[in-house]
Amino acid sequence: MLEAVLTGARDDAIEGVDVVVRPALAATAVDVLAADGYLLGTPANIGYMSGALKHFFDQIYYPVLEATIGRPYALYVHGNSDTTGAIRGVEAIVTGLKWKRLREPLSIVGEADAAAREACWELGATVAASLMSA
Repeated sequence: MLEAVLTGARDDAIEGVDVVVRPALAATAVDVLAADGYLLGTPANIGYMSGALKHFFDQIYYPVLEATIGRPYALYVHGNSDTTGAIRGVEAIVTGLKWKRLREPLSIVGEADAAAREACWELGATVAASLMSA
């Protein structure tokens, strides 16, 4: 799914957007402050976002709180049976950060088939295209 998101975000039609990938456990407040927008991805683990993504938010929340208000974000979540809790958890945090959702979260339940990968490609392209004039 990540590869599909990145392929969409790096489509040749998208100009002037540098796509930077940071694993959740390696991303820092400096990375968040340097970005114009965010594309978050997580598995749904035991009904919630991954521990890695939660750790990311715990580390960056207060250092970026005022400086990133209004920045765009999008989210994709993959789960075996349900993604509701993971989506709700992420949206609660980004609401506190006052980030602006670009589109409804992409929820993939079950196998990440060709349709899921296409949806991921579209999500990546949509987010990157929205930043072309940023």
